[in-house]
Amino acid sequence: MLIEYLPIGILILLAAAFAGGSVLLSSLIGPHRPTPEKLAPYECGITPVGSARDRFAVRFYVVAMLFIVFDIEIIFLYPWAVIYRSLGWFGFWEMVAFLGVLGLGLGYVWRKGGLEWE
Repeated sequence: MLIEYLPIGILILLAAAFAGGSVLLSSLIGPHRPTPEKLAPYECGITPVGSARDRFAVRFYVVAMLFIVFDIEIIFLYPWAVIYRSLGWFGFWEMVAFLGVLGLGLGYVWRKGGLEWE
């Protein structure tokens, strides 16, 4: 039974060998002439101001997590839409309940100010 996974294992090994070999080869034969301009961080042609180690506000991470949560929840609509006709009214009302809970969650986050940047 494990023999069926042999092609996948070979593909993983080949991909890892290619990635490792590319990194090793580029570090061995690539040019090594660092200058201050090459070592400076590049941000769309703008000279960097301040340290790259500055802290972000917690609100940034909260909004990012909320985006991920609601984005993943919306992904559940795709498989539902694919088999919608075979589910009938039961499937329809289940999705209405799911979207209702999702809407309540969004309303709660909105009311608490989780989406405000100021």
